[in-house]
Amino acid sequence: MRKIKEVLRLKHELGLGQRQIARSCCIGLGTVHDYLARADKAGLQWPLPPDWDEDRLQAALFGCEPVRSRGPERALPDFAALQQQRQKSRHVTLQLLWEEYRADHPDGYQYSRFCYLYQRWRGAQDVVLRQDYKGGEKLFVDWAGPTIPIHSRTSDEVRQAHLFVAVLGASSYTYAEATSDEQMINWLSAHMRGFEFFGGVPQLIVPDNPKTAVTRACRYDPDLNPTYQQMAMHYGIGVVPARPRKPRDKAKVESGVLVVERWIVAALRNRRFFAIEDLNHAIRELLVKLNQRPFRKRSGTRASLFESLDKPALSPLPAERFDLSEWSKAKVNIDYHIVFDGNYYSVPYNLVSELVEIRSMPTTVEIFHKGKRVASHLRSRGNGQTVTNGEHRPRSHQEHLAWPPSRLMSWARTIGPNTARAIELLLQEKPHPEMGYRGCLGIIRLAKKYSNERLEAATRRALLTGACRYKSIDSMLKNSLDRQPLEPSPDITPPTTHDNIRGAAYFDEGEPAC
Repeated sequence: MRKIKEVLRLKHELGLGQRQIARSCCIGLGTVHDYLARADKAGLQWPLPPDWDEDRLQAALFGCEPVRSRGPERALPDFAALQQQRQKSRHVTLQLLWEEYRADHPDGYQYSRFCYLYQRWRGAQDVVLRQDYKGGEKLFVDWAGPTIPIHSRTSDEVRQAHLFVAVLGASSYTYAEATSDEQMINWLSAHMRGFEFFGGVPQLIVPDNPKTAVTRACRYDPDLNPTYQQMAMHYGIGVVPARPRKPRDKAKVESGVLVVERWIVAALRNRRFFAIEDLNHAIRELLVKLNQRPFRKRSGTRASLFESLDKPALSPLPAERFDLSEWSKAKVNIDYHIVFDGNYYSVPYNLVSELVEIRSMPTTVEIFHKGKRVASHLRSRGNGQTVTNGEHRPRSHQEHLAWPPSRLMSWARTIGPNTARAIELLLQEKPHPEMGYRGCLGIIRLAKKYSNERLEAATRRALLTGACRYKSIDSMLKNSLDRQPLEPSPDITPPTTHDNIRGAAYFDEGEPAC
């Protein structure tokens, strides 16, 4: 319409000829002639009435033309239903949807036209809000998908290092570091080292919805992890988690993760690392190059924008780092231990079935009951390990565990040698000495009930009869068999007298002469 208005102006205001108008408007002579002819036919005068817009001018000049037919109308796909199917499963492709569409509509669009119409519909539906970030306002954080292998120096074991990425919104200044896992301690430590890398803290953090950041994801009212919230309060930062399944809420870090994967992870693909410290040293070197790499579509670098936009607006770091302690709750089991991080830690036995609070730090685990610390242990990094303080056990348990075979033998010797020998035989006949602890203890305690002398007499009888068991010795004492004299061993029966038996004297006299 702009060209048509210019043609009419040059004709009626300046009185130029059609050739001059064509050269001035950079259009063909035939086009100028056609425009002027249509204007004369429609009775248009210059200047146009003020209330005439481009649509009315279009209708006046070209509205009476018949629409050229483009062939028979074809059935349009239901693009909304197709989009829902693609969102439900990432395995549904446009090729599959087109084949199903052609099966229902054999005269439908070909594949290329089908894809064009779908993309055009999707572009009209998927409107994106352009975000404008203020300097020092938002920091976007997330874990990268790919991991980097860490090899063992002594074996074939390979551990995977996870990559933490943080990107400032205004400048896209990027920080990355490798950690051994994605648990709370490493999550918080990576944040703190990121703040120190930037030299300050932003106003807001925008994370995704991992359990280390959000205990319950919700679009409108998410519940922050208490430890993560304490860290944010320590640094004076607000936390605004991205909406679930809305990656565009944190598009900066999504783009930052992609850049880190391309310029850091890919650059390290041929290097072999044996420690996370070495890997992070290599990442720091590549981060310098990444942040100083010029932008393609605008002037400057991430580093230059950081110096001018984000760095002056960042809040200063607090005097002290955040205390890396994680709080949780647990109920004391009947064995006076609580379960934390896959391991068992003891508490005083009188807290059985009580609810306690656990404060875990990188090296220690502290347990509190009603605000008072009741136990402190070195943190175990194993799985299924038991960490017990002997003082937490009741006295009976302490005494039971203090009964090794040597102690039982020493105790038995104070009673007498027969008792000591009986205890030794009882321990030896068991497949494992601990199986005889109770029986030995029962025999020793019989001395308190009867006396050392009677127990010695009973164990002497037990040794002679081979009945060195608690029940047998206890029965002897109950029935006072220990007070009865031991029966002498039976004499040898004298030989039978008979005429055919010569007797021993015959052999003493020597053999008769022949």
